[in-house]
This record gives sequence, C-alpha cells and structure tokens, in this order.
Amino acid sequence: MNAVNIINPQSGVAFELEKGQILTIIDPKGQQVSDMVVFNREDIKEKLSAGKTMDFEESILLTKGNFLWSNRSQKMMEIKEDTNGRNDFLLAPCSQETFKIMYDNPEYHPSCLENLYKNLQPYGIEIDDIPTAFNVFMNVQFDAQGKLKVLPPTSQPGDLVRFKAEMDLIVALTACSAEDSNGGTFKPIHYTIINANGKVE
Repeated sequence: MNAVNIINPQSGVAFELEKGQILTIIDPKGQQVSDMVVFNREDIKEKLSAGKTMDFEESILLTKGNFLWSNRSQKMMEIKEDTNGRNDFLLAPCSQETFKIMYDNPEYHPSCLENLYKNLQPYGIEIDDIPTAFNVFMNVQFDAQGKLKVLPPTSQPGDLVRFKAEMDLIVALTACSAEDSNGGTFKPIHYTIINANGKVE
C-alpha cells in the first residue's frame, strides 16, 4: 500500500490488519463519514458488535480511550486518537432499502452496505454477516425522548481517528453514500496503516 490510501466517493475497500498495527482514517475535505466493519481474520464469525461495545464501554459516544468489542466479548480495536470526537455506533450501513424507505428514491443508489459486501466477498463474508458499522465522523443526535436526527458531520479537513488492532483483523471501510450523513455532498476518505515498528504500509 502507499503511505496514504484513497477511498473514492461512494466506494469502499477491504484489507487485512495485523495485531498491533495502527489504522488511521482521515477526512481530507471535511464532513464525510466512513463506515467501518471489522472481523477476526482467523474466524470471520467473530465480528464487531455495537451492543457489546456500548455495554462494556458504558457509552454510546465512543472516542479516544474506548475499545471496540466483538460479539464474543473480545477487544478488537482501541481508539488511540480522535481529533473530531463525534462518531456513531447506532445506525446500520445505508442500503438500497435506505434510499427507498427514507429518501423516497426507488432508483438504484450506491450504498455502504453494497460497498462493504462487494469488498468483503473475497474473504468469504456474506451480506447477512455484515454487522452495524462503526460510523467514523457521523453526527447522530438524539433528544430526551430518544428521537434520532442525522446532522452533517462536525469533522474539519484533516480530522482523523486512529485505531490500534487488538487481534488480526479483516477491515472494510467506505466513503459513505448517504446524502444526509455527509452534509449533502460525497467526498473521499483517506487511510494509512502503520506497523508496530512505525513503518508505513
């Protein structure tokens, strides 16, 4: 991989991450969400769990110092740095149904679920295996009655979230395809991978 890897607007990638490696997700232009899902490289039935993570971290707002947990109650990643501080773990990846039901758009529309699945297929991961994503930079607000509202991200150009792998992983990332999640425009996402010895992949 190059020092900085680019995810084009409304697309995605998947790759392997070794225990101890550092993944940095960067918003180069600001106000762009990246959906991330994570699987145990040695057993893909073990995967990222929103419920376990929010339970064990005792928070729905996850940032620096929090861990992301698996459905088997194992630590998968630690958030080492977060310059924006607003991420979401409540909402599922946008899908074709999202645009039909919520946007009243029956036509084809690129989606995070499609991009995650397309890039995870080579690892034997099926669409029904994809969990709720950790939505990096996504700004989901909620009121006292629990009513949810998706607002434009608060991330500025160059904001980043840095993760340390706690096990060998398969990671998939997107540059989110939902208009409301990204302030009405679609932009790229950048990412880097650094080895435990500091070498850039």
